[in-house]
Amino acid sequence: MAKKDFKKEEQNLENVQDALNTTSAWIEANQNKLTWTIVAIALVVTGVLALNTYVIKPKAAEANNENAKAVVYFAQGNYELALNGDDAECIGFEAIANDNKCSQAGKLAALYAGVCYYQLGDYAAAAEYLAKFDAKDLNMDPAAAQLLGDTYVHLEDYAKAAKAFENAAASGNEIIAPMSLKKLGFVQMELGNNKAALKAFESIKNDYPASAEAQDIEKYIAFVK
Repeated sequence: MAKKDFKKEEQNLENVQDALNTTSAWIEANQNKLTWTIVAIALVVTGVLALNTYVIKPKAAEANNENAKAVVYFAQGNYELALNGDDAECIGFEAIANDNKCSQAGKLAALYAGVCYYQLGDYAAAAEYLAKFDAKDLNMDPAAAQLLGDTYVHLEDYAKAAKAFENAAASGNEIIAPMSLKKLGFVQMELGNNKAALKAFESIKNDYPASAEAQDIEKYIAFVK
C-alpha cells in the first residue's frame, strides 16, 4: 500500500509539473481568472468613491468633475476615450493624473489610467500609473497592489512582481491575500526561490484554509519541498 501511495503521489507531482511547465506559463494561463476578481473589487470600491465624490458633492474640484466624465467611458468599456479623452468635454484619466499628481483625485485617476492601460495591453504604462496610486483603504490599496504585480508578471519583472504581491498579501484581506500569496509563490518559483515559494503556499494553508486557493495548495507545497 505504501508503495502504491508513493507512486500516486509521484504521479501527482508529475501532473503539477506538466500543468506548470514553467511558472510564467502557469501565471499567463491563469492571469485573467486571478486578475479579474481583483479588478472587480477595485472598480466597485472606486465606483462608490466616485459616486460620493463626484456626484453627491457637486462643488468638488475640477479634477473631480473631469474624473466623473472619464468614469462614464470607463464603465462602458471604452478604455481609449476614458484614458485619452474625447477632444470635447472629457480630457481623460491620463491628463487628470498628470496634472493633479498630489491630490486624491489625481491618484484615483492614476489608478483608472493604470487599469485602462492594462486592458489595452500596454503593461509598461500600466505599471507606471498603478505605481502612483496610494490609498489607505482595506480594499483599494491591496487590489491595486495585486494588479500592479500582475502587470509586472506580464513584463517578466518577477522581482518587482513579488514585492507587489507581498504588499497585497500583507493587507490580510480575506479575498486578496490568499490570491496574492499564490501568485507570490509562483513568482518566487520563477525566481528560483523555492523556500520563499513554500512559505507563501504554507501561509495560504495555515492562514486562509477556507479560501479557494487553499483547496489544492497541498500539491504545490509538495512540489516545492
